[in-house]
Amino acid sequence: MTTYKEAGVDIEAGEEAVDRLRSTVRDTFTPGVLADIGAFGSFFEPDLDGIQQPVLVSSIDGVGTKLKVATRAGRYDTVGQDLVNHCVNDIAVCGATPLYFLDYYGVGTLTPSTAEAVVEGFATACEENECALVGGEIAEMPDVYGDEDFDLVGSIVGVVDKADIVEGGDIAPGDVLIGLPSSGIHTNGYTLARTVLFESHTVEDCPPALGGASLGEALLRVHRSYLRPVQTLVEAGLARGLAHITGGGLPGNLRRVVPDGCEAAVDYDAWDRPPIFSLIQREGDVPEADLRRTFNLGVGLVAIVREADTEEAMERLEEEGEHPFRIGTVVADPERNDDP
Repeated sequence: MTTYKEAGVDIEAGEEAVDRLRSTVRDTFTPGVLADIGAFGSFFEPDLDGIQQPVLVSSIDGVGTKLKVATRAGRYDTVGQDLVNHCVNDIAVCGATPLYFLDYYGVGTLTPSTAEAVVEGFATACEENECALVGGEIAEMPDVYGDEDFDLVGSIVGVVDKADIVEGGDIAPGDVLIGLPSSGIHTNGYTLARTVLFESHTVEDCPPALGGASLGEALLRVHRSYLRPVQTLVEAGLARGLAHITGGGLPGNLRRVVPDGCEAAVDYDAWDRPPIFSLIQREGDVPEADLRRTFNLGVGLVAIVREADTEEAMERLEEEGEHPFRIGTVVADPERNDDP
C-alpha cells in the first residue's frame, strides 16, 4: 500500500500552510472582496464611481531565477514582495490602479514555514499597494520540482478610465526621459548574475564593492513599487509615456512605449550605477551591450514628459520622496518601424 504522502505529496502540510496564512491574507482584503479564503473562485466588486469608461488592465509574471538566490540564502520573505510589486508596476505604467492579485506557488516539498514567509511577502506588498490578495494556489509536485525548488507566478487586475490610459502615442522628438532609481537588480537578469557571481562567491560573502552588504542581501533587495510616483504624474497629466524597466533593460522596454519614427536616446553616464552591476560586469567580463540588454542598471522606471513639463514633473516626484534624474531624450528615427 502506498499513500499520497509516501508518493511525495503531504496534504496535512498543505492544510497547515493554509491555516498559517489565513489571517495574513485576510488583512489584505479591501472593501471589494466578497469571498473568504477557500472558495472555488474569488469575487471582487470594484468601486467604479468617478470612472466614466472603466477598462480592466491585467498582467501576469514570475520571479524567475531570483528564487535560486532565495533558496541559497534560506530567506523567503522578499520574493513574494518582488512578485507583487513587479505586477503592480506593469499595470501602473498603463495608468491603472491595482484592484486584486492572485498567486501560484509550486514547490517540490512543501514546508509550511517557508510557504508562510513567501505569502507574508505577498501580503506585505499588497497592503502597501492597497491591493487585495484574493486567492492563490499552493501545488506540491515532487516530480516537477526538486526538493528545494519552487516557483512563483502572480496575476494582477487593475482598472483605468479609458481616457486616462497611458500608451505613448503622443510621444514626440524632444520629449525628455526621466529615470527613477531601482532598488537593485529587481527580478531580471539573475541567470547571468548567478552564473558570474556564484562562480567565486557564496551568498554570505561581502565583496568590498558592496559597501559591507553580503552578496545575498544585495541580490535579494526587494523589487520596489513605483505606483505612487506614477500616479502622481498621471493625475497631473504629465506622463506621455511610462516604461517599467524589466527584461530587455532600457533599450528593450523603452522601445515598447516610444512610437514608430522615434527612438529613446539614453545617456548612460547620466547616473551612478549601483555597485552590484559593476561587480557583475567586472567579475564576468560582461560586454557593456549585453549588460544594457539584461539589467536595469539602476533605473527601474522611466517617465517620458514634454520638455516644458520636465521641471514640474521632477518637482512633483521629489515631493513624493523620489530622486529623479534626467537620462536622455526622444529623437527622430525615420527608419524605425516595428510593424511586422
